[in-house]
Amino acid sequence: MTARHRLRSLFTLVQLNGIIPIRSQPLYLVNLLASPLSFLFFITIVSRGAYLAYGITGGMILTMLSVGTGLQSDLTHYRHDLKFQDIVVASPVEAPVYVAGMALSELVYSLPALAVFVLMFIAEGLATVSSAVVLAGTLVLVWAFASALAFTLATYFQDVRETFLFSPLISLVLTVLPPVYYPLSALPGWAQVIAHFSPTTYAAGLVQGSVGLAPFSVSAALLDWGVLAAFTAGLFVLAALKARWKEP
Repeated sequence: MTARHRLRSLFTLVQLNGIIPIRSQPLYLVNLLASPLSFLFFITIVSRGAYLAYGITGGMILTMLSVGTGLQSDLTHYRHDLKFQDIVVASPVEAPVYVAGMALSELVYSLPALAVFVLMFIAEGLATVSSAVVLAGTLVLVWAFASALAFTLATYFQDVRETFLFSPLISLVLTVLPPVYYPLSALPGWAQVIAHFSPTTYAAGLVQGSVGLAPFSVSAALLDWGVLAAFTAGLFVLAALKARWKEP
């Protein structure tokens, strides 16, 4: 494929799975906002507003993670119900182009929901040049590793209903239990050790540190970036080696 054809394929997939669903059923956007806003509401009520900023930053991380994990359902649906992946395999479109297009479609689909949190982020006075750069980089990495994980899992699912089991579990393990909506210091020592096995702990640490919600140091930030990037790269390698592009 030429570069022009790759770009056309990407744009077509973004339209198919991102733009058209928004136009045809805008209520999907409400569903995407439901979990992040629910956590934000409860943590703000319980903390009497003290953790509002944590809820806003955590809501953005959860939104991007949901975008990635939501890719499982779409890829499984296209693969089994519509046999669309078989058509793509038989076409000149390569696997990386297909996955990138589907992942970008999920990202485009999430932009209106993400904009709600961005407006709250600005309204709370958390937005600076440095915090915006850190936030953007962190969210891109969260979206990337979640998409890579979703693609790998989707190639093994035999029914779209299986994704309804794994998506909530992934969200629970990566955003509810780790300190995404609250400070790491709120956990006891043993739980802090366990929390560091989750990549979202490092993502939240970067964003919280950039807006002054957590202690900031250059060494800690470099460690957070390194771990998050390494985890993302590892999931891409796993997808390249273990994902099943063609039916066995």
